[in-house]
Amino acid sequence: MPQSEQKILRKAISGDRTAFRELVLEHSHAMFRLAWRLTSDEGAAEDVVQESFIKAWSHLADFRMESSFKSWLHRITVNTAMDYLRKHIRRKGFEQAESDWESIDQAAVTPDIAAQIDISTQTRTAMMELSESERTALMLKHFEGHSIEEIARIMNTTPGASKQNIFRAVRKMRLTLQPLVTA
Repeated sequence: MPQSEQKILRKAISGDRTAFRELVLEHSHAMFRLAWRLTSDEGAAEDVVQESFIKAWSHLADFRMESSFKSWLHRITVNTAMDYLRKHIRRKGFEQAESDWESIDQAAVTPDIAAQIDISTQTRTAMMELSESERTALMLKHFEGHSIEEIARIMNTTPGASKQNIFRAVRKMRLTLQPLVTA
């Protein structure tokens, strides 16, 4: 962790709201991106990020300076997103995205754009069919660039379980999206 972030963290831990605001500004985009990928819903992602930062502020004294603050925030965000998904219908975000695609002026859609929309829709569908742990591990590895060890810490599991979740997710995605590759 950079010295400057450690200094800001120490101030935030001692109750400095301005320092915590700096941390929020530094990490909010990455947290939103992660939450959006997990929920597939912009509004839900915003709620998840807001709640995650509230939880982080409330538990900042529990943060151990020897670990990565970003990984700690990711863990909070993943857990908050999983709580959100458990409370809400998992398909809500996908159905909203699907209705957004239906509202596009069909005359303005070229064959290339139509193919991209179809691929995007099918990919979202395939992602939502993964289990929570598979989807989360896949997102953290392939979209967020975390190592297996970081994923294990974020998801509170073992590196072996993280690898297995990623393997199963990739296998399921390949099976589901195979018709798009051979088309």
